[in-house]
Amino acid sequence: MSLAKQNIEELISLCRQKNQKAQFEIYNRYCKAMYNVAYRIVKDAHFAEDVMQEGFLKAFTKIDDYRQEVAFGAWLKRIIINYSIDFYKKQSHFKTDDFEKIMYKVEDDANHNEPGVDFNHLKVNQVLQTIESLKDNYRMVLTLHYIEGYDQEEITEILNISYANCRTTISRAKESLRKKLEETC
Repeated sequence: MSLAKQNIEELISLCRQKNQKAQFEIYNRYCKAMYNVAYRIVKDAHFAEDVMQEGFLKAFTKIDDYRQEVAFGAWLKRIIINYSIDFYKKQSHFKTDDFEKIMYKVEDDANHNEPGVDFNHLKVNQVLQTIESLKDNYRMVLTLHYIEGYDQEEITEILNISYANCRTTISRAKESLRKKLEETC
């Protein structure tokens, strides 16, 4: 049976035996999605490629630590996100202190609904481009929350910030996104 037809559990088992063909098959199955994850965080195609490859290397060296408590793709995605954030921090474009500086009163999103802008008709690309234009800490939390699907508790662990800071940052990021989208409409 060819590796392309094997399910992920069989491939993981082969990877634990250091089978390079199985590793290559897993890489081929997940590389595009993991590249997109890395790119949304590091914002550079070449660096995203490097981060993704480093993440795969880490995953293959730590494959014995994978306990199948979550889907393999989710486990791999967490590795890629962590590598991406670490890379971004090392490049000193992103500072964790930015999250601490924005501790303000959390405003209820319901207070921000203004007539005249119909957000239901916005195109996905328009929203994604606007997210890319936000401050780095806002872009990071919105990407993790809305695109990658992490909840606030998971984001606090990933970014090593308090729950209150996470909640505030997400609220302010949504408000900033809303204002920028209103300007383009």
